[in-house]
Amino acid sequence: MTKEAKRTKAVLSISHVMKLTNLTARQIRYYEEQHLIAPARTEGNRRLFSLRNIDELFEIQELLEEGLNIAGIKKVFELKREANKRTYKGVDLEQLNVRALVQRELKR
Repeated sequence: MTKEAKRTKAVLSISHVMKLTNLTARQIRYYEEQHLIAPARTEGNRRLFSLRNIDELFEIQELLEEGLNIAGIKKVFELKREANKRTYKGVDLEQLNVRALVQRELKR
């Protein structure tokens, strides 16, 4: 199993995630409603989280502490997805700092 496959394997319940992140269940569900995280679901519709989801939650906390609102955080995550594609609006993102680009986009 690759390192990436291990990080994306959904095995943690919401109670474990709450303990790891110091977030409430309501906060975690809200971030899911806002499409900032996408935990897997069991056949019984219970959420299962991966290490990648935990990383995303920690990043959300950090960005909130830096003063970004949910819209700004969505933009950061969108830009990161675009960065994985290597370009955003025709700009080579390997040459840019994603956070600086977010700040520029939010000023528009």
